[in-house]
Amino acid sequence: MTSDAFLADCRARLAFDLLSNTWNAVVLWALREGPRRPVELREQIGGISSKVLTETLRRLQSNGLVGRRAHPGAPPRVDYELTALGRTLLAPIDAVGAWAVEHGDEVIAAQEAECAAARSSS
Repeated sequence: MTSDAFLADCRARLAFDLLSNTWNAVVLWALREGPRRPVELREQIGGISSKVLTETLRRLQSNGLVGRRAHPGAPPRVDYELTALGRTLLAPIDAVGAWAVEHGDEVIAAQEAECAAARSSS
């Protein structure tokens, strides 16, 4: 893909949009080992509200990345799992995570340097 096509291709933008939402990649990663109920996902992820988790699951489901399965009974039970398409995003998410482990300290140092420069110029 050429750089011009990369910028203009709405499919490339779609991919970046899917990964740019903070919770999309986190929820997909949390589902990598199999189906989970929403309460299990919240416990595993931490720091995500029920509302945001529900919105994220719906968004991922509407993009074909997560499947929802309702189980009959009282009370009704629902769980979510990755679709085959959703599983294809695990390798890119893992690669971004590996990059963050390798270079995260550098990014944090740059952010801190920028903050210090902004404070000293004020």
